[in-house]
Amino acid sequence: MPARSPPLFAMPPTPLRRILLGLAVFLMICTVAIIAYVQMGWTLSDAIYMVVITIFGVGYGEVKPVDTPALRTLTIAIIVLGYGAAIYTVGGFIQFLVDGELQSLLRNRKMSQGIASLRGHTIVCGFGRMGVRVAEELQQLHQPFVVIDESASRVEQAQQAGMLAMVGNATDEDTLLAAGIRHARGLATLLPNDAANAFICVTARDLADTVEIVSRAENHSAQKKLIRCGANHVVMAAAIGAMRATQLLIRPTASAVLESHGLSHGISEELSAIGLSLEELRLSSNSSLIGKPLDDIQVRGNRGFLIVGVKRGEEPIQMNPSGSLILQANDIVIVVGHQNDITELCLTHQVQRQATLDRGVKG
Repeated sequence: MPARSPPLFAMPPTPLRRILLGLAVFLMICTVAIIAYVQMGWTLSDAIYMVVITIFGVGYGEVKPVDTPALRTLTIAIIVLGYGAAIYTVGGFIQFLVDGELQSLLRNRKMSQGIASLRGHTIVCGFGRMGVRVAEELQQLHQPFVVIDESASRVEQAQQAGMLAMVGNATDEDTLLAAGIRHARGLATLLPNDAANAFICVTARDLADTVEIVSRAENHSAQKKLIRCGANHVVMAAAIGAMRATQLLIRPTASAVLESHGLSHGISEELSAIGLSLEELRLSSNSSLIGKPLDDIQVRGNRGFLIVGVKRGEEPIQMNPSGSLILQANDIVIVVGHQNDITELCLTHQVQRQATLDRGVKG
């Protein structure tokens, strides 16, 4: 048998429920009292007037004398029950103000107005571990965005962080329309469920042809399906973590530099796509560069390198070092250059690539 919902009186007494329940009881008491006075021979207008001055304690004289036990009992009941319902209702209203629900309603209204005014923004679907990081990055870059999540607590967390956020199911067209999908520049669906991400891609692509869609994928087999569903780019969360772990293992110093400057952990792959390489080069004890200025790190001809930093012993990394810095043995120089040029540099000046140093192989 399906579970039945609990009765009204069994639910937690939230302020709004207290107000509604108190008003309902108060109106019922007034209605019953008016009917009772009419049944005792009073006119409808006299009955209404008597109930009002009795409950609100105005103090005017009675329309008719209350001189029978029945009338007195009825009047006493109206005073006791009417005051009780009124106090209960006022208490709920005070709690409503104290608990901040009125402020919450006003904040939600302001939030809705802020979302409606967005143009060229990004919609972040899902405020889990990955969604939080993406939202924080967008916030730091001062890019307009809105977060959608089904969890009210997560949405509240985003709002407290100063983000525009709304409770909703991103697979629903109305939710995406409310988030301004037709005015959005991009959408990131970051749910840990490939099927849900695919459904969001289909819905978003149907509502906005030109929106740039980035989707998270948990399984390799889902990548092509997400592309067919409308995603422009698919990101494998596990692959990102694996690449990050690899970079920390083989290029720890370079990774620390990139992290300290807030650069993407995939910067090495991006440089590789255009023929460049980010390398850590350690000067061996017999390197011809020892005792020479940093400017000497170059290959003959018109080729050169971008010197990102120098790490010397236990000292902090020197960022953008001066070209006059005199190199010493075991210095680690972080450079960006063409891959072939770096290989030639290592061979010419007895410099070791840090990625292969631990295996004892010189560049």
